[in-house]
Amino acid sequence: MVAEIITIGDEILIGQIIDTNSAWIATQLNGTGIRVKRMTSVSDDAMEIEEALVQAKTGSKIILITGGLGPTNDDITKKTLARYFNCTEMVLHKPTLEFIETRCAKRGIEMNELNRLQAEVPACCTVIPNCNGTAPGMWFEKEGIIYVSMPGVPAEMKTMMPEVLKRLQQKFTLPAIFHKTLLTYGIPESELALKIHEWENSLPEEMSPAYLPNIETGVKLRLSMMNAATDGDLLIEQQFNKLIPVLGDCIYGYEPETLESVVGKLLIRRHASVSTAESCTGGRIAHKITAVPGSSEYFKGGVVAYSNEMKINILGVNPDDIKKFGAVSPEIALQMAEGARKISNSDYAVATTGIAGPTGGTADKPVGLCWFGIATPNETKTFSRHFVMDRLGNIAAASSVALNELRLIMNYQLKIKNYE
Repeated sequence: MVAEIITIGDEILIGQIIDTNSAWIATQLNGTGIRVKRMTSVSDDAMEIEEALVQAKTGSKIILITGGLGPTNDDITKKTLARYFNCTEMVLHKPTLEFIETRCAKRGIEMNELNRLQAEVPACCTVIPNCNGTAPGMWFEKEGIIYVSMPGVPAEMKTMMPEVLKRLQQKFTLPAIFHKTLLTYGIPESELALKIHEWENSLPEEMSPAYLPNIETGVKLRLSMMNAATDGDLLIEQQFNKLIPVLGDCIYGYEPETLESVVGKLLIRRHASVSTAESCTGGRIAHKITAVPGSSEYFKGGVVAYSNEMKINILGVNPDDIKKFGAVSPEIALQMAEGARKISNSDYAVATTGIAGPTGGTADKPVGLCWFGIATPNETKTFSRHFVMDRLGNIAAASSVALNELRLIMNYQLKIKNYE
């Protein structure tokens, strides 16, 4: 089964916002056995929207549309769809109107004509409720093709998708499809491919791998199985298990896990805590850690010591060492980590000091250089990495490297403990 995704909005085409809807929808469709053939973005123009619909129906049985359903004059999707389906009669959908009235009352907003018009839909559509906004989704059927129009606001669209998927599964006989994604860090894509070459060549014919590199998450290795039996997940996992002796600690889990969630599990397992002292990463590590639900169980806190004064006054870094070695040095990274561990009374501490860029580098300390400090109950380790991306890329990569190193240290300590 083939689908097309159409996103509507001038804001996408001028680069004001990034179209994340298409990627998310494609993931949901693929998980139900629906392959996305094409993604198209068009402006808020009736002729362009209609042209996109005509092109889409030539090769797709399912067309999902997002955007252009707001209450203002530039949101023309609903009127355009009504005309496209020769269904210009608009009807008031009372459940939607009641929901909008209740929503406005709760938010202290006076109900006006624009709010009321949101509850009007073409008579030939089936309404898909929107529990996160005022614009309902619309389901159309024509010549054996399903058209679904949803709001462009991601939170609103995402609440509708379960209902859309349920209806699609009832409408079509869809093939069983299984995906599982192995997560690796610390190994480049090319090296990973060489290491698992024999494994890849020995995969069953019905399984296909895909490499998905990312500066923050490492290289994801997805294995897909089409038209599989109900034990597809187990069959894929058995294949991935063969990689454990090959890749070792480069593997940190399976999607939807993250480096920070895996680190959190290791800390919980050890009944341990962690703190951070960040300079060049500007609190990014602390943010990643605290984005994990339940992180208050193991995260003590963090210091963004961007200035030398903060390093000295808060973390206890020796000012003479800053003069002697510079703020970007192993000596300062070590003292920052130990200082964070001391003031927070945590078991572990992670520190970063570096030059994120784009300026500030020198011949011996270039832009992208970062020194790390990892303080543990037994010792403090320092190491450096040189990143060659833009400022935000360097910050993102440095944050992940720090978390990954903490993961490796705790993994090693667990292995030693188990061996003893």
